[in-house]
Amino acid sequence: MFPGIAEVEKYVDEIPSAARQLMQKFWPGPLTILLKKKSIIPDLVTSGLDTVAVRMPNHALTLELLKVLDFPLAAPSANPFGYISPTTAQHVADQLGGKLEYILDGGPCQVGIESTIVGFENELLVVYRLGGTTVNEISAVAGEIILAPNSSSNPSAPGMLMSHYAPSKPLYFGDLKALMKQHDKANFAILCFSGKELPDEIQAKLIFRLSPEGKMEEAARNLFAALRQLDRASVDCILAEQFPDIGLGKAINDRLLRASVRN
Repeated sequence: MFPGIAEVEKYVDEIPSAARQLMQKFWPGPLTILLKKKSIIPDLVTSGLDTVAVRMPNHALTLELLKVLDFPLAAPSANPFGYISPTTAQHVADQLGGKLEYILDGGPCQVGIESTIVGFENELLVVYRLGGTTVNEISAVAGEIILAPNSSSNPSAPGMLMSHYAPSKPLYFGDLKALMKQHDKANFAILCFSGKELPDEIQAKLIFRLSPEGKMEEAARNLFAALRQLDRASVDCILAEQFPDIGLGKAINDRLLRASVRN
């Protein structure tokens, strides 16, 4: 993580013109860019890859921290591998509190889902992970893009494994009416967008509506906290609704699909 574009230039071989345009448009914000790294960045930081993921977060407290450091800050996910991402300091404390000397609390995450990750292959812009900056927004600035967000092994970016963001309870993802028929004998909870389409006679023990008003930004912001709450509930499984595949809905569907894949 960097406090600005100028600092990035010290640590990467070059910043392609399309990458610079994206930085100028979306930084600070939820967009991560993979660039060829200079040798000053240890291989340990990049898992031996020759690229490094750079971003400028849109959070006043984080930017204040970055500005007082004379080096970029390596920022791995603050959760056990493959589990639901944290969106509050308390989530981090619940999982890793005994392993960390301190946790900097800047309040709940404002976007909720992780940043979008893009990179370059043969001078073409590739989206490796769907996230808080939508594909349409990126395309409007950079033109043609390639979607390559799926990987079963050796991912080139975080969040590309097919099984990821998963609760410990089984999660089933798709059309809610079909899922309820398939699991009518189970003690299930429901995770849905607004809940406006749910039948009155539904027998779910717990229903979590991510955005009662049907606002995609609110749904994204609440997604991971809702998954954590449902994972702690006394239910056998979670039935998750497929969201409209537009805007941030694409990234929400991506997270829920990966959370539903069992290793």
